[in-house]
Amino acid sequence: MAIDFTVNGSPVQVTAPEDTPLLWALRDDLGMTGTKYGCGKALCGACTVRIDGTPVRSCQTPVGSVQGKSIATIEGLRASHPKLVEAWVQNNVPQCGYCQAGQLMSASALLDGTPAPTDEDIDRAMSGNICRCGTYGRIRAAIREAGEART
Repeated sequence: MAIDFTVNGSPVQVTAPEDTPLLWALRDDLGMTGTKYGCGKALCGACTVRIDGTPVRSCQTPVGSVQGKSIATIEGLRASHPKLVEAWVQNNVPQCGYCQAGQLMSASALLDGTPAPTDEDIDRAMSGNICRCGTYGRIRAAIREAGEART
């Protein structure tokens, strides 16, 4: 089945069974390997993308459900959220880097809805995005800094 949607502002078409996870359509069909496979059960957050602005786990989202929708991935984040990317680097958030795509996509959604988030806002929005390296303090600092730069 042909499924038409937009990724980072560009129209795309994927021909795949409707129940194919969006993660595999992005990675295998579109060559967008920034979104990572983590647990495959929507628990770790490594595969987080945004669908029409809302963060979702792409490993459990059927590609058939995104027909006509707008998907944002890590590949488009520098253009849409440059201050967040800059704060991420300045605060030395990445260690192994595996969770970073999902963390950044969740953080961008938070900042779009709450430009000056409190620590409680950050903790709530980032809940479910697991960082095995434990850089949660740096993640929080980067999100606060990016929010301050936007206001």
